[in-house]
Amino acid sequence: MNHRKGIELDESCATDVVGGKGSLSHCEKVTQDGMRHRAVLSFVRRKGHLDDRLKRAWSRYASDFLLDANAETTASGPVSKVAVAGAGSDMMSVAAGLSGEMETTVEMGEEETGEGARGAGRSLNVRSGFALDQNYVRRVWGNCNPLIVEIGTGQGENVVAAAQARPECNFLAVEVYDPGVAHTMLLAGKAGLTNLRIAQVNAPELIDCFEAGVVNEFWTFFPDPWPKMRHHKRRIVQPALAQSVHRALKTGGLWRLATDIEDYALHVHEVMDVRSDFENMGDITASLPTGHVGKGTSSKAADLPHSRFVESQRFEGRVLTNFERKGLKADRVIHDFTYRAR
Repeated sequence: MNHRKGIELDESCATDVVGGKGSLSHCEKVTQDGMRHRAVLSFVRRKGHLDDRLKRAWSRYASDFLLDANAETTASGPVSKVAVAGAGSDMMSVAAGLSGEMETTVEMGEEETGEGARGAGRSLNVRSGFALDQNYVRRVWGNCNPLIVEIGTGQGENVVAAAQARPECNFLAVEVYDPGVAHTMLLAGKAGLTNLRIAQVNAPELIDCFEAGVVNEFWTFFPDPWPKMRHHKRRIVQPALAQSVHRALKTGGLWRLATDIEDYALHVHEVMDVRSDFENMGDITASLPTGHVGKGTSSKAADLPHSRFVESQRFEGRVLTNFERKGLKADRVIHDFTYRAR
């Protein structure tokens, strides 16, 4: 998941675009005592332009790679499901129109509705009753090979390269943005991959639908940093996600993370190092400030008290993407983490 700069967003979630004013927000849930609970999401929905190449890739490859995990919602254009041989209704192709006329008007803050020509009107919530268990893996991937899930795959460079290098493993790419999903399909289709699938849904919600112990590894590389202090709560790495990831992992399974943002590295340590259900497998030390800074105040980090933290060597299975190269060129330090589920 690549950093996306310059995003200003409303702190509130959007009202349901179908129900209109007064209905439940997409990111609100009603608890058993009737109270509304507003979830904090790690992404914001935006229109995503697909050029002709990506539109063709979506039309050609969606039925091969895209999981049918999305909740139904009213769309501004036609959305049809295409059955895949041997997969039944477990894969889908979104056949929305190719012109700009099919785009929904998605304002900042409407985080859980589809974007652009392809995702027009498609929810990023997981559909009711969806469950990813060993039977689902066997049905969709056609085998019971180890499952590796990358949360936030960006343009798909890393997950596609990994799937090519490790045909003995199954891979699931989780990404919400249309251009990233389409580009991942394009790369995977050109490579003729059969061990990769893509889920275009809210990752924490999807992970809650995983059977206990169904995943061998989770990868979260270069997640959105949400640099403003008031947005730190939107960072994907949170105690609730760590709990869900642990439940989905096999005992001894790994959660690999990486960031080139020093403040995010501190955030990861604060969330993960205090947990008794994960073991930090790092073998090197890194010096980090012990206080948080935000956008516009990062220069103050050097003057804060520092402490030493345990981190990992660079994961050899992570390819050097264009995004990581930019971070290195900007003299940012890459922080790698490996946590093993106890």
